[in-house]
Amino acid sequence: MIEIENVRKSFGTLEVLKGIDLTVNKGEVLTVIGGSGSGKSTLLTCINGLEPINAGKIVVDGTEVHAKSTDLNRLRQKIGIVFQQWNAFPHLTVQENVMLAPRKVKGMPKAQAAEIASKQLKHVGLGDKLDVYPGRLSGGQQQRMAIARALAMSPDYMLFDEVTSALDPQLVGEVLDTLRLLASEGMTMICVTHEMKFAREVSDRVAFFHQGVMAEIAPPADLFGNPKDPELQKFLAATH
Repeated sequence: MIEIENVRKSFGTLEVLKGIDLTVNKGEVLTVIGGSGSGKSTLLTCINGLEPINAGKIVVDGTEVHAKSTDLNRLRQKIGIVFQQWNAFPHLTVQENVMLAPRKVKGMPKAQAAEIASKQLKHVGLGDKLDVYPGRLSGGQQQRMAIARALAMSPDYMLFDEVTSALDPQLVGEVLDTLRLLASEGMTMICVTHEMKFAREVSDRVAFFHQGVMAEIAPPADLFGNPKDPELQKFLAATH
């Protein structure tokens, strides 16, 4: 599980996380919603160890992420993260892009890495694109390639940071379908998203962030059906 205790994070004088407490259980899908600058994306980069924290602690399966003794490279093999921008290597094929981390990080033989890459690309519906270069893919396909790339490391947890926000509306659905598939298979996921329909349908719980505080967390039926926090009520009214 992921345990977050009283986590605070500042950039200079701006405090973006103001004492976050949250536990995400194995197999749970948590979506995080809220306005821009509310701290949602920062939380993901802190969980993954990409950003240091100023106070509190984050523990993943018993390992404290920000402890000096923690091998972050090893820990990150357990925690896949997919961003808005997919950052593929343009000179490598789709399959080669997905093979890269298992080969470089895990020292996996080429044939085994190729097999895993092929399997994960089929998994996300790109089994016919193995030898294509990323520049020939649509935005939605590139984002699904990024998901396959994270899955190729066999993570226990997946973090998704607004993975549909850079896409044309008609491409959003295919990426959300991939996330739905992972959720149905029991992957533990934290998804920062603007897609309220997705949050409502797929989440076990939804957390609403406002100005660095987790203002409300509840199952989707309660959070959307009976929001208690005044800021959440305003936020939901604006997104309808």
